[in-house]
Amino acid sequence: MMIFILEKAKRGHRTSKPAFVEDNPGMDLAIPTHFLCPISLDLMKDPVTLSTGITYDRESIEKWIEAGNEICPVTNQVLENFDQIPNHAIRRMIQDWCVENCARGMERIPTPRIPVAPRDVLEICSKIMTATQRGDHMKCMELVEKIKRWGRESERNKKCIIENGSGYVLSALFESFSSISIQEHEYLLGETLSLLIWMFPLGSEGQSKLGTASSLRCMAWFLKEKNISSCQNVVLVLKELFSLDEKHVNAFAEIEGVEEALVKIVKEQTCPKSTKASLMVIFHLISSSTSSEKTISRFLELGLVSLVLEILVGPERSMSEKALRILDSICNWEQGIKKASDNALTMPVLVKKILRVSNLATDFSVSAILKLCKSQEGGDHQQVEALQLGGFHKLLVVLQVDCGEKTKEKATELLKLLNQQRGRLDCFDSSMDFKYLKRPSL
Repeated sequence: MMIFILEKAKRGHRTSKPAFVEDNPGMDLAIPTHFLCPISLDLMKDPVTLSTGITYDRESIEKWIEAGNEICPVTNQVLENFDQIPNHAIRRMIQDWCVENCARGMERIPTPRIPVAPRDVLEICSKIMTATQRGDHMKCMELVEKIKRWGRESERNKKCIIENGSGYVLSALFESFSSISIQEHEYLLGETLSLLIWMFPLGSEGQSKLGTASSLRCMAWFLKEKNISSCQNVVLVLKELFSLDEKHVNAFAEIEGVEEALVKIVKEQTCPKSTKASLMVIFHLISSSTSSEKTISRFLELGLVSLVLEILVGPERSMSEKALRILDSICNWEQGIKKASDNALTMPVLVKKILRVSNLATDFSVSAILKLCKSQEGGDHQQVEALQLGGFHKLLVVLQVDCGEKTKEKATELLKLLNQQRGRLDCFDSSMDFKYLKRPSL
């Protein structure tokens, strides 16, 4: 009731006299009061009636109910249910009135689509499960396309679809048909993937369906195909799946050719969203507790270090954080440290990114530098280079600003290492930087 009172207080002048349309200067048009929503006091676009018999605009009454109110704003009666029955009579009257007054600035309100109800979603999910069990490809395709149409109509529909078990049902469909034949059911599987990308987080049962050998093999197949849209959908699904449960990571890494496919997506950068998702999938593949030396070796052979350094030269913050996360993980491996040390861009880029992107990026940068400087092979050289690039001064600032405690601990340890090298330099000059990089600013 409080929301309604406040709304009336703010716009109360419209309750005591007819509302007007002022789209055309000098042509005031009174809107019939029964066309106005009692909550918003605006012309109703999608009038619905509650159990109390009062009609409201759907958007306004939904917000009222979602706020936890259980009474009718006008009558103060407790609502027996929250059903919203479309008031077609009022809607047609409003549309006719708009048409009659189009010369005075009114546009006809389009006929609204009836939003999806939970019972509609539950019914279609039941049909999908039955059709999946029968292996009825055509029926499943028809139902999947129907869900896709619902989702396109509104965010409200998407929310209703997600909240009523569609994620698990579609995951089960994907697992079932991918185990039969990927080629025969390519279109159905691809359309199902396009729906799954906005249904996370899935429950544990849905995740287990997508984590089966047949499901992962199917996603790897799509990943290696030339269809850009399918590749994007796969990496978005894998990113969510791996972030929720890493036990599927090793099984996916064992599938031949996935490293090449992921690196190719990052190289081409056709879509920022899929590039970021691919970077996160790569991160999970090289940093999981089940990651193998074979996986990291393959990524290094494909030029992953050079690729992430190229990304880090760019200004995009979110992309930089993900690239730094990968570079830091690469440095957990001895062969990764060697590859990073051999690249002339590594230390300049890492030092430059300290305090330049975000606290998270600073943490990854400091962590990676520490690993490079502590390495048995070439660690002294990395320490000297970090000094020459002004790393010592930047690390001192890290200790003084609002960074995490772990970051400060790493910075302290790194400062001790660098301090041992300061006396060995004839001239300690932080201006000794690579010409193609801007001087780090503190």
